[in-house]
Amino acid sequence: MSESNLPQYIQFLQQTENYPHPVDEVSLVQTHISFVLLAGESVYKWKKPVDFGFLNFSSLEKRKYYCEQELELNRRLCPDIYKELVTVNVDGDSFCLNGSGEIVEYGIKMARMPEEKMMGRVMAAGNLTHAHLDEIIEKLVPFYEKAAGDTAIQEFGLAKSVAVNVLENFEQTEGFIDQGAVSRAQFDAISAWSKEFLSHEDRFQARIDAGKIRDCHGDMHSANICLSDPVNIFDCIEFNERFRYTDVAADVAFMAMDLDFHGEEELSNYFIDKFVEKSGDTGLLEMLNFYKCYRTYVRAKIALFTASDPAVDETTKANCVEQAKQHFLLAEKYATA
Repeated sequence: MSESNLPQYIQFLQQTENYPHPVDEVSLVQTHISFVLLAGESVYKWKKPVDFGFLNFSSLEKRKYYCEQELELNRRLCPDIYKELVTVNVDGDSFCLNGSGEIVEYGIKMARMPEEKMMGRVMAAGNLTHAHLDEIIEKLVPFYEKAAGDTAIQEFGLAKSVAVNVLENFEQTEGFIDQGAVSRAQFDAISAWSKEFLSHEDRFQARIDAGKIRDCHGDMHSANICLSDPVNIFDCIEFNERFRYTDVAADVAFMAMDLDFHGEEELSNYFIDKFVEKSGDTGLLEMLNFYKCYRTYVRAKIALFTASDPAVDETTKANCVEQAKQHFLLAEKYATA
């Protein structure tokens, strides 16, 4: 997206002088659902007015609500990072951050984390260690133990509830078949295997009976972890409870899949072995491949959504299609293992 096609308030916030604190430069990062502005020692995150069905930020009121949810839910795992709700207001013929005029947009302000300690960057440099994974596990095990898991949440662990999410992925990606990222044969193999696994309702009921359906993170992979002291696990799913109310195995599988995706299979296996040891959750292992397949498919879908967003440039589009292709290959590997 060229600068002239960006929302006017984003163009305003790309100017360093429009912040109430020192800012040397402003960097804009886009996802399929957000504008993220890195400004000095702070990060400002704004939701795009999109409606994907499973996610609806189409109105200002909805965006405010989900900003509030994002703050509350993410403070569970990193209370020092998520600061406050912020607004962009009309100010004469321009805008003002946290002003008094008509509210144009709601966003959240976060403390900026050290980029060199982002897990993805550490991993890319070949510096990810067992000790890093141990720190993550030490944070996760008590998080899951304390997380809500009442009867209403447990319902999301039923095979029929999990099927809603899994089958939705197939419906939303069928239009992308044979367009460079996934073939018909791959799609059919992955969907058939997933549906067969879902037919074993007893496996899912056993997880409910074990108390393993919780209000989880929902999006736990290396891009959402900073290996600072303490470790920060951020950017949980705030926009749809059915993606967050899930089996602990589904959350943990996301991390293991991400390590597999980046060629770190030894670290992936270590992570699972140590998590099971610390949590005592041996039942997780029976569900692991299924949820790994589901998680990598979700990443493929999101990459395709980003690639088809007219707001992204051609380089980003090409990178996203290639990323989707690699995730579909991994999903196929899990499905045919």
